Amino acid sequence: MILDVDIAILGAGTAGMSAFNAANKVTDSIVMLEGGAYGTTCARVGCMPSKLLIAAAESAHQMQLAPAFGIQLNNGYKVDGKAVMQRVKSERDRFVSFVLQDIEQIPAQQRIDEQAKFIDANTLETSSGQKIRARNIIIATGSRPVIPTQLEAAGDRLIVNDDVFDWDDLPESVAVFGPGVIGLEISQALSRLGVRLRLFGRGDGVGPLQDPEIKALALKTFNQEFPLMAGNKVNSISRTAAGVEITFVNNEGYEITEIFDYLLAATGRKANLDKINIQAAGLKLNERQQPEFSPETSQCVNADGSPSPIFIAGDVAGFRPLLHEANDEGFIAGSNAARWPDFQPTPRRTPLAVVFSEPQIALAGESLAQIKQRLGDDGVVVGSMNFSKQGRARVMQQNQGMMKVYACKKTGQLLGTEIFGPRAEHLVHLLAWSIQQKLTIKAILALPFYHPVVEEGIRTALRSAAAQLKKQP
Repeated sequence: MILDVDIAILGAGTAGMSAFNAANKVTDSIVMLEGGAYGTTCARVGCMPSKLLIAAAESAHQMQLAPAFGIQLNNGYKVDGKAVMQRVKSERDRFVSFVLQDIEQIPAQQRIDEQAKFIDANTLETSSGQKIRARNIIIATGSRPVIPTQLEAAGDRLIVNDDVFDWDDLPESVAVFGPGVIGLEISQALSRLGVRLRLFGRGDGVGPLQDPEIKALALKTFNQEFPLMAGNKVNSISRTAAGVEITFVNNEGYEITEIFDYLLAATGRKANLDKINIQAAGLKLNERQQPEFSPETSQCVNADGSPSPIFIAGDVAGFRPLLHEANDEGFIAGSNAARWPDFQPTPRRTPLAVVFSEPQIALAGESLAQIKQRLGDDGVVVGSMNFSKQGRARVMQQNQGMMKVYACKKTGQLLGTEIFGPRAEHLVHLLAWSIQQKLTIKAILALPFYHPVVEEGIRTALRSAAAQLKKQP
């Protein structure tokens, strides 16, 4: 017997839930299939547990800074690893419970707790053999960590970020591979909590930073706190009785060997497409073997270039793998599938990304490279400011970092920003809103700035850009 529905959704994460809620406003002929654990990546192993770990680390770091403010800790302080992880896990479980409550509100007949794969563009088959025929199918199967073959030599001491949040206690030492967002956040947090830490990376990558000057400053700044080995050669990795033995070339060019309790692979994620028989869907795939789709409609493209009845949303799409973007994509996919075939493109919000390190990293709008590609090298002005002399940042003893803003040379419109500095999570929102509103440098500078606040740094950077605009003939 075949189950006929209007819409079938593969995956019950952030994107899948958003798609279900949007589509359910139009039709109740929907089934959502989930073959794994409910609870979303963000709540279970991503955004929320990582911020809980970072919050504990920030508390410990403030203790370290206390003497500089004239506050003496005569008896010192102690990090109770078991208590740290107990709070991380209990609060994590609380966040997950909220998601599960939302799942439980979905009628049982609209939920199928099974893995499913494509038979064709309109037909799915579950792991138990149930066939589902849908007018439209939404792929929202998420992603999972990728582990390079070289790291597998760590054996049973090889972990991914998901595993960190199941620890009962903090280990003595961890080697982290991958200085992206996840690797950077977890590395600094563990280091501040007293874990001996070394972060390995290829090239000169530091999180999502792209500006060479800011990237170099970030590398120098983080290395003052914990070793970030950007581009250093790793000669060998092996599992020994003592732990994970890693031989590498240090920043001075010497080969050294160190032993760690764990090797944490933070080396990126891959789309969960391999278990859904994506080839049977007849879609056009890109070089990463992910379906090509329109970000404004979430609609996939058939192999022959024609529009497909299949939509895609969230991390599996690989467009902007962030929770707020997954939520938007799910809404777009669910709304459009429900109104099939009559729907309209939805403009995407200004790109926005934050890394919760300290100093924080934040980006919004277009990168400098993207702007130059579109407007030419002479079509952009770059304003900058250094936090070392910024008043409020110095008061807080957080005066490290740099901000850059990018504007159109012809119109003065703000197009992008890159920040490495204190409270960047707040600063970047103001700039992202300004970019989406298509404000000019002049218009933003006419807005109020209080004193003394970190936001004054935005004004300094904007004034730097405005001075260059005035120099135009």
